[in-house]
Order: sequence, then structure tokens, then C-alpha cells
Amino acid sequence: MALDKNFKPVLRFMVVSDIHYKDERSAERERFETAIQKAYEIAQSSETYKRLDALYIDGDFADNGSEIQMKAIKETIDNFVNKEETVVRLTLASHEYSQKNGGEDAAKERFARIFGLDYDTHEVINGFHFIGVTTTHGCRFHEPQQEFARAELKKAAADDPKKPIFFFQHPHITDTVYGSINWGEDDLTAILMNYPQIINFSGHSHAPVNDPRSVHQKYFTSLGTGTLSYFELDEFDKIYGTLPPDKHDAAQMLIVEADADNRVRVYPYDVLTCNFFPQVWKIDEPSNPDCFIYTDARYKTLKAPFFTDDAVLNASDITKTSANLTFTQANPDEDSDYVNGYEIIIKKADGTVAKQLSVWSRYYFYNMPDSISQIVDDLDADTEYSVEIYANGFFKNRSDKPLTGSFRTL
Repeated sequence: MALDKNFKPVLRFMVVSDIHYKDERSAERERFETAIQKAYEIAQSSETYKRLDALYIDGDFADNGSEIQMKAIKETIDNFVNKEETVVRLTLASHEYSQKNGGEDAAKERFARIFGLDYDTHEVINGFHFIGVTTTHGCRFHEPQQEFARAELKKAAADDPKKPIFFFQHPHITDTVYGSINWGEDDLTAILMNYPQIINFSGHSHAPVNDPRSVHQKYFTSLGTGTLSYFELDEFDKIYGTLPPDKHDAAQMLIVEADADNRVRVYPYDVLTCNFFPQVWKIDEPSNPDCFIYTDARYKTLKAPFFTDDAVLNASDITKTSANLTFTQANPDEDSDYVNGYEIIIKKADGTVAKQLSVWSRYYFYNMPDSISQIVDDLDADTEYSVEIYANGFFKNRSDKPLTGSFRTL
């Protein structure tokens, strides 16, 4: 997957969030440097438009907002961004406001001194309006921020009501993209919902950009911006909680393009492997909700993932109380690129349930594994067990038939 050669952009920008610079040089700094370099390489690869017009950072760029961290990210921007070509804007949020370094007021003073930028911004870039709003009191938006958003959106819409308005803030808008229930705020909802042409970018949750639920449309379009630090997912039945295995192997961003007809393309990108994910989010009429395609209607699908006939389930490393189950990944339903996860059900010979486990497919990695291995423990010795594995899609759709097998403990 690469940029759509049939799409002729007149604007291109990159969006990242949740970078989490540390005081010491860390993987996050290297990933951000790589992300900027790759964004310019992607721009240069375009046949018709070779500019990177903007870089937007959606909050939590620093791990605790220290002077060292803010200066470090400023240094990265100075060293890797072409300031004559690319507008750079940042919003602040909860991690910048860490009490360890003096809280919100001290963070804003450091930010203004080091970056020389406003906290709330409205830019016009190539004729498109960009509005960024910084949180207060952690991740809230109180009356000053609400009034800023209200006034600036009115100006932007008056300029051209059909042109997309790109809007940025750190926390998701509640009940929009994946992660927005646990990591969302609703302070701006009543304002934003009056402008369907808004394309809203948010972070905070660390949810993967390639999750199909990381794009959402109802009153306006919402997009999750991922992380350059570590994944966290918004499902609570998994055996390892919300932090998945190898959670620190995370570096994702969005490349966004718009054309002269106000159409928008959003390309999720994996910085670790330097590859585009297979999805391209398409918004052809940003101002027309009747044309939205990433709506909650996706949850009404009758399609489901499935195991192919040659899928295999093996039990190995069997002891008196445990076994390692390895199974072939299922095929996604025809509208998806991945399977979300699996339910593993272990039963005794009489049909009673001995164990139930829920695990992710690790779809959030560009190099998603072909099989999943999971240790099942706390079993009884010298006991026959049957195994049923169901594949789950992203929209509450489960495979009709399980992958089955059996084993006996020692």
C-alpha cells in the first residue's frame, strides 16, 4: 500500500500523538525522528505534489513535561523539519502538566518560552483551516477553550462551509473512535457536532491507528492518532488487561491528504517497519453526513471471521497443570483486514467449562504473526480437555464455527 496515485492532493500533513519524550534519549525520540524523515520521503514519492505542509502533534509529546523533554522535542523539530515548507503545531495535555514539574501553569510557561507558540491555534494552510485546542485541568475543555473552539469554527465555516476543517485536541471525543469511552471527553461535543465538515484528530488512548474503529463518523469525522510509545487497547476481558504483549513495539502516525474538490484521504502508517497499513480512510464529502461510511452501522454486519479448512490447533509443552496452545490465525470477514482477537474455551469431558480466555490477534503490528500461542494453566492433572477457539471481528461479530482440538494433561 502507498499513496493513491489517482488522488491529486493540494495539501498534505502528518499527525502524531503520545510521543512521550523522556529526559534521557529513548526509543520514542528515535521513532519521532524517523517519522518526520519518512513523512518527507512519502511526500517526495508523490508524482504530483511533493510537499509536507504541516506537522501536528496531538498532546503528550513529553512524558512529564520537564524542561529537558520540551527542549529535546524542540531540538528534534529544529533538526528534522523544514520550517520554510512545514507548519508545526502542538497541543498540550495531561502528561505535559505533570505535578512533578510544577503542573499546568509551569508547563504552559515552559512551552511558550521554548516553542514560542500559542496553546490554542487557528491556521489557514493552502486554503484549509486547522484548529488546535489545548486541554486544561488534565484533559478537560472548560469555557475559555469552548469559546475559542466555538468562535474559530464559526470563522472557518463562514470561509467555505463545504471545505473540511481539520480540528486537533488530545483526548478523543467521547463515543467516537476506539478508545474514546475510557479515554474520551465530551466537553466539546455540543460545539463540534454543528460542523459535519470537521475532521477531528485525537490521541490519549494509545489505540492502534489501523484498528477499523479508529475512524468514526456520526456528526463529524473522528480519527485516532495512535502513539510512538506503547499500545493500550480498550477491551477489558483480555488475560493481560488493556496492555497487550510487546506493547512497546509501537510507532504509528497518520499521513493526510486533501484535494481541490475537498476530498480527504487518510493513510495509517507504521513507523517501525516503514510501511503503510492496508487501509485508506476516504472522506469524499466531509460536509455531508449522508455520505459518511464509517458509521455505527458497521456494527450491524452479518459477516464474520472464519477459520479455513487447513487451520491447525496444536497442544504442546503439556504438564500436569498446563499446556501451550498454538493455532492458525483466522481469516477476517470480507470487509476487514484483520481479526480482532480470540475466545479460547477449555472444557472437561463432561462438557463443563474449565477455563475461558480472551486474547488479541496482535493485529496492531504491521507484521502480524501467522499463528497465536497461548499457555493455559491451572488445570487438573491426568485430565482430558477439549478446546474451542472462536475468532472475533471488530464489530461484535464472531466466527460461526470454532477451531477445535483436545489434549490430556500428565
